[in-house]
Amino acid sequence: MSRYTTHAELAERFGTPLYVYDAERLDAAREDLFRWLPEGTEVFYAFKANPHTGVVRALREGDGPACRPEISSTGELAAALEAGYEPASVLYTGPGKTPGELREAVAAGVRLFSAESLTDLEHIGEAALAQGVVADCLLRINSATGSATTGIRMTGKPTQFGIDSETVADLAPSFLAVPGTTVVGLHLFSQSNARDEEALTGELLHSIELAARIQDELGVPLRLLDIGGGFAAPYGQHGERAAYPNLRAALEPALDERFPRWREGFPQLAVESGRYLVGDSGTLLTTVSNVKVSRGKTFVVVDAGINTFGGMSGLGRIFPVSVHVEPDGAPTHKASLVGPLCTPGDMLGREIDLPGLRPGDVVAVPNTGAYGPTASLLMFLGRPAPAEALVRGGEVLSVSRITHVRVHEELGAAGGSADGSDGADTDAHG
Repeated sequence: MSRYTTHAELAERFGTPLYVYDAERLDAAREDLFRWLPEGTEVFYAFKANPHTGVVRALREGDGPACRPEISSTGELAAALEAGYEPASVLYTGPGKTPGELREAVAAGVRLFSAESLTDLEHIGEAALAQGVVADCLLRINSATGSATTGIRMTGKPTQFGIDSETVADLAPSFLAVPGTTVVGLHLFSQSNARDEEALTGELLHSIELAARIQDELGVPLRLLDIGGGFAAPYGQHGERAAYPNLRAALEPALDERFPRWREGFPQLAVESGRYLVGDSGTLLTTVSNVKVSRGKTFVVVDAGINTFGGMSGLGRIFPVSVHVEPDGAPTHKASLVGPLCTPGDMLGREIDLPGLRPGDVVAVPNTGAYGPTASLLMFLGRPAPAEALVRGGEVLSVSRITHVRVHEELGAAGGSADGSDGADTDAHG
């Protein structure tokens, strides 16, 4: 371990782009979330937000309850195992589980899956039977209605996610009869990034109500009830995580009414969270490469683009990022913050307030602990991945970088890939 005093010092030592993850902020977010939830609630951490081994390990270790891993790929499973999680603690989710992935997960010891459809449940059962085991499964439910008015809605419409709630009663015998599986609970995830506590509370109350109805339709008691999440945190701009101080008081009476034994663990209550747990732990440091003016508009070019801070850029979003420099407080002017890639889509912020920047200045983008490198276009143009540093109390605990390893494999006529390519690209932490 080594010490540092400023972000500029870290940038000088390790180069930029550089993600800095503060373990003390991870501790604080985890403590807040557990404190605001009903007593005894389990929290699944969604690895899609940030699978960095040090970050994941921090959410497992330390004081207080550990978060459990929620994964959607064998790559995320490998990250969970590397961080010290037991396979039995893992929840494997996602609408596109392939037979190969399911075989690998079951062979590794994963026994809890979220099933998105009857056929998905059957595929899980086939993988379990091949290993001579039985998989515990949650039925993911796509509610026909919802109450949320903020955030990204995940239900209430035709979607690849979940089983339409209105079909459960008719399909119940089929769900319960799939060889190699036992239906042990429900998985309801209806929204993402709900900034309003009242809206989030209303949606979770709706999930509890729906879960009680579906339990009756299935005719079997639930052992695990995952009511989802939607806990909000800012992304790439100044601001604080949302607070939910009234959540416990609102949810517990509903649970008492609908699931009288939930305090005894029947069912075990669970939620899931990604960005809320890790979002404000991260700061992206990037260096100004050039400043230019084109037809009266100023462009600040930095070495971190959508290949570094893509934030699922395939959705076509341009985020209103905010930056600061040390010392802060400099006057600002309108300019566009752009990356180094040779595409006009490499835009981090268009006509945003920026301080007067010069080549060589290091700027910090706050609240970048979620949806950073692994949600970005890392392979585009073959530029190096950003470094990632985990720090605590002024000490650098670790520094790593994802390395791009290009493997060319002759597949032959019978084994060619679906897109006709002759090779595969793999990424690994190095």
